[in-house]
Amino acid sequence: MSLNNVNGRGSEASKETEKYLIYGYLPTIGIECHVQLATKTKLFSGADNDAREAEPNSKTSPIDFALPGMLPVLNKEAVRLAVRLGLALNAKINLRSRFDRKHYFYPDLPKGYQISQFYQPIIGAGWVDAGGLKVRVEHAHLEEDAGKLTHVGGASLVDLNRAGTPLLEIVSMPDMHSAADAKAYCLELQRLAIYAGASDANLYYGNMRFDVNISVAKQGAKKLGTRAEIKNLNSFRSVERAVEYEFERQVELLEKGEKVKQETRGWSEAKGKTLPQRSKEEAQDYRYMPEPDVPPVVLSRKFVDEIKANMPLLPEKHRACWAELGLSQSVVEAILDNLILAQKLTTVIQKLGLPEGREIAKIITNWFANILLSEENAAKDFHQLEVEALIELAEMTAEKQLNSNSAKDILLKLLDGKKRPKALAEEMNLLQVSDSGELEIIVDKVLGLPESAQAVSDIKAGQMKAIGFLVGQVMKESKGKANPSVASEIIRRKIND
Repeated sequence: MSLNNVNGRGSEASKETEKYLIYGYLPTIGIECHVQLATKTKLFSGADNDAREAEPNSKTSPIDFALPGMLPVLNKEAVRLAVRLGLALNAKINLRSRFDRKHYFYPDLPKGYQISQFYQPIIGAGWVDAGGLKVRVEHAHLEEDAGKLTHVGGASLVDLNRAGTPLLEIVSMPDMHSAADAKAYCLELQRLAIYAGASDANLYYGNMRFDVNISVAKQGAKKLGTRAEIKNLNSFRSVERAVEYEFERQVELLEKGEKVKQETRGWSEAKGKTLPQRSKEEAQDYRYMPEPDVPPVVLSRKFVDEIKANMPLLPEKHRACWAELGLSQSVVEAILDNLILAQKLTTVIQKLGLPEGREIAKIITNWFANILLSEENAAKDFHQLEVEALIELAEMTAEKQLNSNSAKDILLKLLDGKKRPKALAEEMNLLQVSDSGELEIIVDKVLGLPESAQAVSDIKAGQMKAIGFLVGQVMKESKGKANPSVASEIIRRKIND
């Protein structure tokens, strides 16, 4: 592989890679992503698969403990979710796959082997569009997770709540050449997993974890450098920082004339650096063998086609739906990061139609980005927010029946899904007075006030800023109900007349 043509973006390096070329080197990155599938039970046992905040070793079964005589039974739902995520990866679904035993010893792996797929994975080659960068997926395979070790002082505590959790390990090709590329790819993987309904993909709870493989070579080299693998990264920031650090570490070694070791390294968030864990100078012999207790997985074309026919809209479809709104990239990404709001925005556009409904859709988009996704509201439940109520509220706002502050108050009240916007506006006494006849009476009263005389003279003299004072007086007289734009028009007309 030549490093002259990076990222599939032509002979010129992308903006993300330009800073690396200052050093004369370019990183090449591949990522293995472990996605925890959102099944109710584990991959081979009936134990609860949701171990969030659970007591250690409380979500297990004899199968997870690997007690003698316990036989695994494959979870069909895990297979279905794997296929859904495979389709989201634009990947080939292999109708026949099988499980293998991967032998190694670790304290949180009671069996002494992991049931995984090595020779015949369920998901074949695919690809992911990560912000214009096409990252190829080599394959994705089903496997069970191991447990978790917690090191306290000189002791290591074993928690097997996670043992047996169904994982889909997605293995990318080395198509990324910057920390920004790696982060964008991981972000899009998370969205795909969530939008496909395959995983909660919550990084805090370990629903997704990333192993980053990175090597460094001179720009234009025909051969990739020696890679190091950084294990178990659990945030996008960690992925980005680990790539940056590891690039600089490897370049420094090469500049000194030293060799980069093929090894597994860990990431220390506190120290901001990678640390060696174990050498990989020689390939590990896991002694793979076919799993004798789990028969091959044979899928029918009908099974796959039914899943494909019922796939929800994926991020790229939502982006395409919103394209005519002319939204900034940051707004698009912010809304995409909230599945419920993304689905509601797309439904709004589908109901209104474009370009006819563009104004209303943009009002709603602005509410999503600046109010609902603000720090104080982002954790709220948006499920009860009805699309019809959103459209009604936006129409009332566009028709100047409500000012922006009143619309915000009603929007937040709509989150319980119980009342319509107009009923709430009337109940909260927020409807603006836009009737010209009613406003003319108020304007006449304001213009007749002694304190208004100077403002009227200023306006006649061309000092139009003074109209703000009169509008303020109208708002005061109407107890805040007057439509300020209509009031301003009436004031201008009456003074000119």
